[in-house]
Amino acid sequence: MSERVVILDRDGVINADSENFVKSIDEWIPLPGSIDAIARLSHAGYRIAVATNQSGLARGLLTPTDLDTMHRKLRDLLAEQGGRIEMIVYCPHGPDDGCGCRKPRPGMLEEIGRRLSMNLAGIPFVGDSLGDVLAARAAGAEPWLVRTGKGEDTLVGGSPHLAGVPVHADLASVVDTLLHG
Repeated sequence: MSERVVILDRDGVINADSENFVKSIDEWIPLPGSIDAIARLSHAGYRIAVATNQSGLARGLLTPTDLDTMHRKLRDLLAEQGGRIEMIVYCPHGPDDGCGCRKPRPGMLEEIGRRLSMNLAGIPFVGDSLGDVLAARAAGAEPWLVRTGKGEDTLVGGSPHLAGVPVHADLASVVDTLLHG
């Protein structure tokens, strides 16, 4: 059996997404049940990583300090419930920068695999977009989709890449499935 690891997208999965980018701690608002869901995974012995595109950095909409402040808030909220995230990996590049880390490319997931010293085969990567699904598949991870964030729009798109991808209402539903089948 593979090690108990879950990789999560951030915006739209853990916190509310915004068409105008999540630029500050005040705009970083956890989705209902998401912090509790991550804490439950943590209590069950899962190692949790986050992989998130943050092109707002390249666009000058937020600074690395702004991003660190949001991630500290996430970690603090989890710590209050006895949970933790092992690592947060982000792509600071814009969509036209041609980097290997921006989803749908697998670079961030591959970095997580290297840092955890593990193969990502069978490891769930929970996202809300087609880019998340494609990145998971390219890295050998198992894509899971939530309906929150861009999830509903992703499903409406009807991409053939979604075939066989488990779809859940939200992160809490994903965690219920992971913990209780």
